[in-house]
Amino acid sequence: MNLADMLNYADIGQLTAIAGRYQCDCKRNSKHDLIQSILITLGSREFMENHIRECAPEDLRFLNTLLFDERSHFSLEDLLAAARQASFDALPGTGGGYREMVARFKNGGWLFNGASLQGRYLFQVPQDLKNRFRERMGEFLKEQVSPSAEPAIYRGEGDMLAGDLLLFLRYVKENEPELNQEGAMHKRYQQGVMNAIQISEPLLGKGGWKFGYGRAGEHYPPRLALMVDYARHRRWTSEEGQRLKLTLAGETLLEQGKSEKLMQLYMFWLKLYKGAIPNLPSLVYWISISAGKWVTVASLVEALGWLVKPFYYDDAASILEQRILRMLLHLGMLRLGETAEGPAVMMTPWGLEAAVPKQLL
Repeated sequence: MNLADMLNYADIGQLTAIAGRYQCDCKRNSKHDLIQSILITLGSREFMENHIRECAPEDLRFLNTLLFDERSHFSLEDLLAAARQASFDALPGTGGGYREMVARFKNGGWLFNGASLQGRYLFQVPQDLKNRFRERMGEFLKEQVSPSAEPAIYRGEGDMLAGDLLLFLRYVKENEPELNQEGAMHKRYQQGVMNAIQISEPLLGKGGWKFGYGRAGEHYPPRLALMVDYARHRRWTSEEGQRLKLTLAGETLLEQGKSEKLMQLYMFWLKLYKGAIPNLPSLVYWISISAGKWVTVASLVEALGWLVKPFYYDDAASILEQRILRMLLHLGMLRLGETAEGPAVMMTPWGLEAAVPKQLL
C-alpha cells in the first residue's frame, strides 16, 4: 500500500504525531486536513532530500534494511533487530535505544500498523515512500562518487568463473587431491588447481582472519574458495578417505560439459557471505547505481563505507575492496582498471542487471 492508503487507515493519534513532527499547518481535529497536509509535506522532493542529508547514519541504515527486505510486513521484533543491526557505530544507550528508533519512524510516517497475526501487530512501510527513498538515496550516493577516465587497460573476467568451475572439477577427477586434517587440499594440489584454471590467485599465507566467508574461505583464496564451496553445495564433490573426489553428479556434469549460470553462482555468493556482511545485496545494488560508468575505487569506498559493518579484523574499506568489489570482478559483474588517480571500476551490463533484487523490480 502507498502512503495515502495507510494514512486513511491510521488513527488520529498517529496522524497528529506525524503532523506535529513535521510542523504541518492544518486543523489537528480534522482527519481529512491532517492527511492532506501530511501528503503534501512527505510528497515533496525537498522532504526526501533533506531527510537523507540530515538523518543520522544509523537511521539511514535502518531504512536501507527495510527497503531491501523481501518481507512486506514486519513484527516489532523484526524492526528492533533491524534497528540493532543499523546502530553498529552508535554508543550503547544513545538516542534512547532501539525502541525509540522504531517509535521515531512510526511518528515520522515511515511505519504503520498493518495486519494482526496471532495477537501480534505487524508493521508496513508505504511502497511509494520506499521507491522515492531508493531513487533519492541513489542520487545522493552518486553525488559522493568521483568519475574516472576510462583506463587504458582494464580487467574483466566475463564468465571465466563458470568455465574455471568445470576445470576445477576436471582437476579433482584426474588427481583426487589429498586433504589435510582440516579437510583442505594440501598446498601442492592447490597450486595444481591454479595451474589448471584460467584465473590464478596467490595461495593463502599463515595468519590472518579468514572465517566468516564460507567454509572453504579459511583455507583457500576467495575465488577458489567460492568454487570449492559451490561444488560441495551442489554435491559435485565429496571428501572420502582424506581425498577430494567427484560424485556421480559431478561426473555427469563434466560429461555434459555444461557451464553453470553466473546468476546461480552470484546468488550462492550472497548467501555464503551474508553472515559477515548481512546487507550485502543492498551494497551490490548501491555499487551498481554508483558505478554505472567508470569511478574511482577510493571515492566509492568513501561514499559507501558508512553502510558497512566491520567484521572482526576486516574494516569497511577492506570489506568493500577485497570481499565485495574483487568478488564482483570474479563474478563478471565488474571491470577493474588502473588510472593516474588509482584503481577504477565500472559495472558490466550483466552486473547492472543482476544487482537489482527481485523485490525492487
